[in-house]
Amino acid sequence: MAQDRYEVDGKVALITGGARGIGFASARALAQRGARVVIVDLEQSACDEAAAALGGEALGIAADVTDLGALQAAVATAVERFGGVDVVMANAGIASRGATFRAMSREAFHRVLRVDTDGVIHTVEAAMPEIVRRRGQFVLVASVYAFVNGVGTTPYAMSKAAVEQLGRALRVELVRHGASATVCYFGFIDTEMVQRGIDQDPLADELKATLPAPLRKRLQPDQAGEAVARAIERRAPRVIVPPVWRVMFHLRGLLGPVLDRYMERNARLQSIAGQLDERAGEEQPTTA
Repeated sequence: MAQDRYEVDGKVALITGGARGIGFASARALAQRGARVVIVDLEQSACDEAAAALGGEALGIAADVTDLGALQAAVATAVERFGGVDVVMANAGIASRGATFRAMSREAFHRVLRVDTDGVIHTVEAAMPEIVRRRGQFVLVASVYAFVNGVGTTPYAMSKAAVEQLGRALRVELVRHGASATVCYFGFIDTEMVQRGIDQDPLADELKATLPAPLRKRLQPDQAGEAVARAIERRAPRVIVPPVWRVMFHLRGLLGPVLDRYMERNARLQSIAGQLDERAGEEQPTTA
């Protein structure tokens, strides 16, 4: 079942955080393959604009992923409009300004968990009856931070590790229902979150600069969206973009402890961590 080609044409795909970035790029890639797309995001105006840009039968619905009832209503609206939902991409997410756990405000910390962890759980819960009924697919957006050290961005890394585990479990649990799940591991994609969270934060940019050059490679959202659409067509267990991160993914059990030890001892990394530790009391906005 998991290896059968999945025909996207005529299917209904609901994407949270779909008005821009990777979500919109994925929506466009699916629409180009003949899918009817439901864009879910916070602002109705942004949803409408994104749906209009897709053309066809695209529909925009405003909903906050931290509100289970709002997502259940969004799924119900999609079912009423299109007769069902076949693919659900839990993409909505935010990140906090870089800081150590000690320095990060608890408000910012828990806001990231509510959106990036609870929001995905709510999306899955709201859509589960349809995915089972239609023998469809979940696509859960994790990150390379699911398996690399999350220094300076603890709640984001925690959430992405949780999303990975949810997606892997769902893939096994849904086999008997003829449905499946895919986990997306994205590195640096040129989205507004990356631009605001890294490019506009000198310490975050400096921390990224400690990575080997190939791992710093930044792709455009359309490249990520195309990879998502191809994975859905293959019912693939995972998407890893940029592909250079595949080595880290497959060897994480060996490389993780080595890299953690390196980060403990590296003077440059410890200097950055020290500066992140001094951000207590500073404004710590989240970026989407």
